[in-house]
Amino acid sequence: MSVAPAIAARRRQEAVVLGLDYGTRRIGVAVGQALTGTATPLATVTVGPGGPDWAALEALVRRWRPQALVVGLPGGPEHPLAGAVRGFARGLRRRLGLPVYLVDEQLSSLEAARRLRARRAVGERGTGERTPWRREAKARLDREAACVILETWLSEREAAGQDPPQERQR
Repeated sequence: MSVAPAIAARRRQEAVVLGLDYGTRRIGVAVGQALTGTATPLATVTVGPGGPDWAALEALVRRWRPQALVVGLPGGPEHPLAGAVRGFARGLRRRLGLPVYLVDEQLSSLEAARRLRARRAVGERGTGERTPWRREAKARLDREAACVILETWLSEREAAGQDPPQERQR
């Protein structure tokens, strides 16, 4: 095996992916790596009357250079947010030029809340940001839900034997 295919295989394993938990007020964002199959809470992006803060999303993509985006799709086609999430995913594809994958996010918020409670039980505290507690708690939950969504997608791809997305030439 030549060196070039080995390097390409290594880059596929190290693929960076952003996960997004879309909501009507906030979008939780997480960053993950295919090699480890784990995700880390990253940011919360606001959604206003005109839609998502596209500039903030574009800045995250420029900084992290992901090979793909993963968006949580709530509870089936009849869910009130399903259409909005699909529209958001189309907007991401169109604006950012990256592959966008939809993954079932059923129970992601419950799992995120369980994780946050477990961390609090062992003494982990908030970020120290000066925002009202309730708003920061919701933002933290959205970021953690994005982690759950992204880790679900990564583990499903691994279980199916699928390679992570290819690194794109920029």
